[in-house]
Amino acid sequence: MDLSTLKPAEGSTHKRKRIGRGPGSGLGGTSTRGHKGAKSRSGYKKKIGFEGGQMPLQRRLPKFGFKNINRVDYRPINLSSLEAIAEANNLDTITKSTIVAAGLASKNDKIKILSMGELKRPLKVEADAFSKKAKELIEAAGGSAVTA
Repeated sequence: MDLSTLKPAEGSTHKRKRIGRGPGSGLGGTSTRGHKGAKSRSGYKKKIGFEGGQMPLQRRLPKFGFKNINRVDYRPINLSSLEAIAEANNLDTITKSTIVAAGLASKNDKIKILSMGELKRPLKVEADAFSKKAKELIEAAGGSAVTA
């Protein structure tokens, strides 16, 4: 036995179907595409969601709701988190960069301070927004809430 006598196993290879090569091939004429219609044309591409002319699902379902394009999303941070940051790093002032460094928000987040928890020390807190109660609690502890 040598390499020149090797052949693939019986039935393991198939001839490629060569369509559109004339009537003698048996696959000429319509080239397996059938007669007429969009699918028989070159360049045919089905639109996403097309259901063969039936009213598509996204048009059959009712539309509802409202999306406010002016909505501002804030990252909520509680007073208890601020207290923990201040205690761990022995700080008197907490800014957005301090909160980002602590891993509670990313640098592009808008930060809103909420009132859950309590402050045991006076802190100067800088954030994009404060809840009314949080502002009261910060000022009651002797600190200040500065909107950045």
